[in-house]
Amino acid sequence: MQFIDLAAQQAQLREKIDARIAAVLDHGAYIMGPEVLELEEKLAQFCGAAHCISCANGTDALQLVLMAMGLRTGDAVFVPSFTFAATAEVVPCMGATPVFVDVDLSTYTMDPSSLRRAVYHAKALGLRPAAVIPVDLFGLPADYAAIQTIADEENMFLICDSAQGWGGAIDGQMTGTFGYATTTSFFPAKPLGCYGDGGAIFTDDAELAATLDSLRVHGKGSEKYDNVRIGMNSRLDTLQAAILLEKLSVYADEITVRNAIAERYNAALHNRFVTPHVPTGYRSIWAQYTLRAEDSRARDAIMAALKSAGIPTAIYYPRPLHEQTAYASFPTDPEGLSNSSKAAQSVFSLPMHPYLDAADQSHILDTLKNYR
Repeated sequence: MQFIDLAAQQAQLREKIDARIAAVLDHGAYIMGPEVLELEEKLAQFCGAAHCISCANGTDALQLVLMAMGLRTGDAVFVPSFTFAATAEVVPCMGATPVFVDVDLSTYTMDPSSLRRAVYHAKALGLRPAAVIPVDLFGLPADYAAIQTIADEENMFLICDSAQGWGGAIDGQMTGTFGYATTTSFFPAKPLGCYGDGGAIFTDDAELAATLDSLRVHGKGSEKYDNVRIGMNSRLDTLQAAILLEKLSVYADEITVRNAIAERYNAALHNRFVTPHVPTGYRSIWAQYTLRAEDSRARDAIMAALKSAGIPTAIYYPRPLHEQTAYASFPTDPEGLSNSSKAAQSVFSLPMHPYLDAADQSHILDTLKNYR
């Protein structure tokens, strides 16, 4: 059994992917070829954003937005502690200061109350609140209504990190259309992943889109040797765009299947574990299906039992960012980040992908229901 079965998806799409790759090999435009523009148009159409700007990876997507907004030394950017390092690492790379915010223990996304406390603390330290980057963790959109309110009050940019959640929705509004900009990742393990690295940025702001288009190609102006700003090299290669086009064609159906699997998991496990909570009106894309055990000891025992039954598991994430060496000196919510620490000590994720057949689902559920 695979934790994420990319081979099963590839078997279904292989003929069409091969044809797409062959077309790229025939025309030879390996960087920013026609498939890149086609993909950007279809990605924007899928989520309802006005503009999509592809780039080399999800981390670059975040950094490009920070570059475009003019982030500088003395600025504070508020990020959740319970997430992957990419969300935070781009901030000090720009000379600014990440400030860590706790998560809501029911959704694992940014806690607006913790954000308010962190903002007041940052201002007391002499930092200027510049941006907030909530994360659509495990596929669930963050509480954008509450976070946007705080961002507006503090004159901050809202940048949505949807590396795990692009395709999710709140009351029918899809991720990619919230805030100043939304970033995502096409890392192979993501629900919509390529066969290498890739990323994208979504925005309704035409001026931002034009700036991002320049920044991703060394700050180009009207042509490649007219550099009008300091940029970087972050272009999506054409082969990856070609692969993503075929994956995007089945993405909506895959999200539907992911939700059906999650519903079956929830129905069978809610009396035994803390199962994922999806607020009313929200749609998750289930990048991961994450349970919470009583503590780390209980988690380790359960994962060992699953492993002995041939069932792979993973921990996302075993250590919150504020407890990691590189980030331990940065400011945090002054009341602490207890939920982030508790989640790191107790969460574990089950196999989740659209090609997980009913027999494997039953094996997972029977093993967990029979666990003592």
